[in-house]
Amino acid sequence: MEYEAVIGLEVHVELNTKTKIFCNCSTEFGQSPNSNVCPICSGMPGVLPVLNQEVLNKAILAGLALNGHISTFSRFDRKQYFYPDLPKGYQISQLNFPIMEKGHVVIVDDGIEKNIQIHHMHMEEDAGKLIHSEDSSVKESYVDLNRAGVPLLEIVSEPDMHTSKEAFLYLVEIKKIMKYIGVSDVNMEEGSLRCDANISIRPKGETKLGTKAEVKNMNSFRNVERAIDYEIKRQKRVIEAGDKVIQETRLWNPDENKSYSMRNKEESNDYRYFPEPDLVPIELSENEIEAMRARLPELPYSVKKRFLNDYKLTEDEANFLSAEKSMANFFEQTLNLFPEPKIISNWLSGAVTEYINDKNISIENLNLSPEFLAELLELIKSDVISGTIGKKVLITSIESGQSPKNIVESQGLKQVSNTDELEKIVDEVLSENQDIVEKYRNGKIGVLGHLVGLVMRKTKGKANPKLCNEIFLKKL
Repeated sequence: MEYEAVIGLEVHVELNTKTKIFCNCSTEFGQSPNSNVCPICSGMPGVLPVLNQEVLNKAILAGLALNGHISTFSRFDRKQYFYPDLPKGYQISQLNFPIMEKGHVVIVDDGIEKNIQIHHMHMEEDAGKLIHSEDSSVKESYVDLNRAGVPLLEIVSEPDMHTSKEAFLYLVEIKKIMKYIGVSDVNMEEGSLRCDANISIRPKGETKLGTKAEVKNMNSFRNVERAIDYEIKRQKRVIEAGDKVIQETRLWNPDENKSYSMRNKEESNDYRYFPEPDLVPIELSENEIEAMRARLPELPYSVKKRFLNDYKLTEDEANFLSAEKSMANFFEQTLNLFPEPKIISNWLSGAVTEYINDKNISIENLNLSPEFLAELLELIKSDVISGTIGKKVLITSIESGQSPKNIVESQGLKQVSNTDELEKIVDEVLSENQDIVEKYRNGKIGVLGHLVGLVMRKTKGKANPKLCNEIFLKKL
């Protein structure tokens, strides 16, 4: 029998506010354990929470960016459960009246657009963190409450996805949107973006949902894909063996590439929700909501479509340039000075990104201005320097802060375009490499690039490669 997977994702986004959701403790990551803690977030009796206004503002922005309906009335609820890292014995969350409902995100899978519907998005506080002993002989765990009370948004999709690839693309879009609007750094390594997947299967053509399993502990987008694929196969094996899939929570083990049963899945009544008595409901006017909408920047999907239409970029180029707001801005600022979108795209995705990755920095922290990149590309386009030399000039400009023009002048890097001078070097290369010349004359024309490369080596990259090519073709 052929089966269809049905997938819904619960994405937790940690907001980048300076202080926690209900107290003034810092949210700074990486501090010593239990140093960002006060009586409120450590759950002491008799304390009263107060909602951080910036949490509400960022939640509204996020809801609008997800094409959702912002509720003019929402409220907090208590979600009861008992973990060592939840000091109050309950979590303040939102159940019946979330801040946002009925949103959607557009994904593009193999050129086909699809709307992934979002059921709702709500605000809540994070729990603390359990740290287990790395020594297997020491059966101890430690509780760090620095994360307790850090503000979260939980984005709950409809079960609209049917493949792990669709889930991956959805997560990529969520991450891009949250970063574009500046509400989170969405750093999975630091726990700023977390995802739980609800997966079920059903016979192809069936409309009734199957029994779902929830998979947790996925610390990368690739692990989400792998966990979903594994769970689909596991559930097929269970059904084909004549057994029933049980509703449960499972933990993903990335080292073994498999999931393990953790506990039976709770229903909402197991959490004994009731309205949070210490916080008043949130009432918003339409004017307040529209004022927040005016703060939204152009969103990544719109930027991508504009890059495709206005600059005639390929899908891959537009995806790369629109993935981060800072990269999109850098591209367009450079384009205002050097109107060659394809060339700029190639350099940003090539040499510039190579340097950024090598130094493990972002483009915001790169010591390169759009003016200097445009100046460099103009030098290459006008044949003052070659592309090979251009890459060296780029690095020197970044590390010294000098303009590309000054570097080329001071280091004598101008391209050799004197035909007589180049002909002498070409003759040298031909006489020294008769075996390669013979290969060319026998039809292996690809060796021409190697011959040009030998001229570039002799001139330390300063020969005009286009002119070298022409001279070689004439002489051969």
